[in-house]
Amino acid sequence: MHGNLLGGSPEVAAAAGPWRTPGPTGLGTAAAAFPSLFGACRTERGCPPLALAPQVAYSERSWGDGSAPLLYCPPVERVDDRLGAEVDGRLLTWAAERGFQEHELDGLSKAQFGRLAMLTHPDTDDPDALLVAAQLNASWWAADDYYADDSALGAVLALLPERLTLAMSAMDPPPPAGEFTPPLQDALRDDLVLRMFVSAVEHLGRHATPAQVQRICYSTFAMFVSWTAYAAWRERDEHPAAWEYLAARQHDSFYTSMTLIDVVGGYELPANLFYDPRVRHAAFRAGTASVIVNDLHSVEKDAADDKPVCNLVLLVAADRGCSLPEAAEIAVALHNDLVRGFERDHQALAAVPSPQLQWFLRGLRAWMGGGFEWHATNARYASATRKDPS
Repeated sequence: MHGNLLGGSPEVAAAAGPWRTPGPTGLGTAAAAFPSLFGACRTERGCPPLALAPQVAYSERSWGDGSAPLLYCPPVERVDDRLGAEVDGRLLTWAAERGFQEHELDGLSKAQFGRLAMLTHPDTDDPDALLVAAQLNASWWAADDYYADDSALGAVLALLPERLTLAMSAMDPPPPAGEFTPPLQDALRDDLVLRMFVSAVEHLGRHATPAQVQRICYSTFAMFVSWTAYAAWRERDEHPAAWEYLAARQHDSFYTSMTLIDVVGGYELPANLFYDPRVRHAAFRAGTASVIVNDLHSVEKDAADDKPVCNLVLLVAADRGCSLPEAAEIAVALHNDLVRGFERDHQALAAVPSPQLQWFLRGLRAWMGGGFEWHATNARYASATRKDPS
């Protein structure tokens, strides 16, 4: 409606009316349009270190049992096991307060979402800020396991849409509706996943602006739509084409986790930059590349399921009638193309004089590197991808 801050035109500016900030438009003028947002950081934790030059030593890394083609990845920017353990400890305390049983706490401990937050958000060492990312990632995973994927945990495909609808209300509470509100509140209290979402978003709100909270909510809701597509395919015993799966996966990727980058970092990327097509495409490339890493590490576990969940490797193998190793090679090639595309995007956007944008792009790069490290070192995935666990 207001055009984009990276390439506005006089026609768009005229059409925007009195709400558009007066002044120059086009590439490189974003900072002038929002002087208050491009000043000091929002928090007292200090601003993240500014990395204007996007060039870093990307490298090809082995994964799984080492027999597959290498994955092209950014480096891991921080490994601080003590900080990761601190966040994981706080996460377990929080989960116990939400009603996790002992065996569920054990599973959560092994997942190491605190370590994930530490690895993927290197621009802060504040454990409470990192806990925001750990809580939301744990909540997203719990919803996926308890509602969509694992029948042993109570997942029922036919119930998925209505459960996700309640999850939306847990994250973004509707206004009171008289006598119809108490039943909703009871439902939110009676379900473990919903209690997690309510609490996680409350904590998010202590670190984020209202705009950031809603950005994260609506990215989650878009992800939920993709989940219903997977459920429909599984219920009908259909295997979508790989292209169709990727179309859904664009909105169900680690892009959702990446929407937290500026919140955890203690600053705010303005909406007209966050949603500019070039920035959004860079973020989608990063998110999709990272979720392909997840598919690659999960393929053997997914293939063993009675009703396999959608996985790029499995679907490519079905499309092309090829072996799983051959399909994995194709998935690796796509991952590497996406990462190189992000690298080009990052270099092109380095010209924009917005500290917040440069921090955010650096954060996307760091998330990819940290996400790879988490998958490569996490017991949830190691047993499914390594022939020799030693």
